[in-house]
Amino acid sequence: MKKISLSNLLAGLLALAFSLPLVAQQADLQYFRPWDKNGINVFEPIKGGDQAEFKGVSVRIGGSFTQDYQSLTHENKPYKKNYLWGTIPAQGDSLSAKLNGFNLAMANLNFDFQIEDGIRVCLENYMSARHHNEFWVKGGYIQIDKLPMFGSPQWFTDYVRVKIGHFQPNFGDQQFRRTDGGNAIFNPFAENLILDAFTTEIGGEVYIFPAKGLMLMGGMTSGLINGNIENYPDKPVAPNLEATKRSPSISLKAAYDNNFGDLRFRLSASMYTNGNIARNTLYSGDRTGSHYFMVLEPTGGSYSANFTSGRFNPGLTNRVTAVMINPFLKYKGLEIFGTYETLKGGTYAESSDRSWNQLAVEGIFRFLPNEQLYLGARYNTVSGRPSGAAYTKDVSINRTALVAGWFPTKNLLLKGELVSQKYLDFPTSDIRNEGKFNGMMIEAIIGF
Repeated sequence: MKKISLSNLLAGLLALAFSLPLVAQQADLQYFRPWDKNGINVFEPIKGGDQAEFKGVSVRIGGSFTQDYQSLTHENKPYKKNYLWGTIPAQGDSLSAKLNGFNLAMANLNFDFQIEDGIRVCLENYMSARHHNEFWVKGGYIQIDKLPMFGSPQWFTDYVRVKIGHFQPNFGDQQFRRTDGGNAIFNPFAENLILDAFTTEIGGEVYIFPAKGLMLMGGMTSGLINGNIENYPDKPVAPNLEATKRSPSISLKAAYDNNFGDLRFRLSASMYTNGNIARNTLYSGDRTGSHYFMVLEPTGGSYSANFTSGRFNPGLTNRVTAVMINPFLKYKGLEIFGTYETLKGGTYAESSDRSWNQLAVEGIFRFLPNEQLYLGARYNTVSGRPSGAAYTKDVSINRTALVAGWFPTKNLLLKGELVSQKYLDFPTSDIRNEGKFNGMMIEAIIGF
């Protein structure tokens, strides 16, 4: 976003958000997850239930805007000139720095189209982001829940869904609670997990809903974040130990989601695998960036180049297999959500796989009418072996976050978070050696 100022963008989004009820009622779409508060704790859009009546082609324009203020302090034990962003070594300040101020505002623009009964199209865009601060298309897909061209057979309407396009593979449930640029209304906290599974790929997914509360999914995607028609050599090119291929990624998921009185219980298990691909981005595909700006980043870094601050990329670029298990419980205002993730893989230059594990547990208590206020806590830990000769043993990263949030309306959210993160067992040559950061985040979000 180079020609539109952030102040003008904020003013325009605020005006649009508050004028929507005055100008027109947004279109009611079928099999759709709302972009506002009503989309919280919605995972895959429900298959059954009451759906809006199709009255012809309709268009819904939505967007998200997030403005952060951060007050974070980071420190490490520098090796040679391995100094942190914001430190002033010439003045003797080489160990720590305070990073205070307003971060770059992030904004998303979404178009949802109901083009036929049971057929919906989504186009998602980034208007402003830390990684790509120009207008950027995230992706688009078609979701088919009915077959009106074949007389809408009941078996398909009741039990089957097909999704085709350039979209985020349905790997795990954490994706439904993550922040995606300006879209931060679904995430109770200020940031995503340390290992942030997110990418977009070209392909398709088939969903089966065989019984109440049960969903099965199988998908095949390109394995690449962009299109690719390149022909690769049949033999390895040094330092690679195997030839580059363009293998598809396979995704599988099963989820059970049901209510037992006031108790909602959901359990899902997912797998994503690709054994040979030029550049897989399952853990490096975010085109927006972290909302913790420049923590544990070097003095020569930049907001856009060092866009994953506080996260970690395990570097499983050419082969990866990941499994995620997510339990979710909600009893009245109390929510408990967990993530257990195990992954292995490596690069073409590595002869054996490396492994990583991630565990995250969060508890949220929502109260007041319409659950307007919430308090929450999250603990997130990861451990594994990074790529490179310097890493002779596993490293680990631990984060604890406490948060409070308030929804003045279903389209507005204000969060305040206290966070502490520590890096353990990193080698002295790594900038994260004896690294840690802590402090406060404040976020204001619009979603509609």
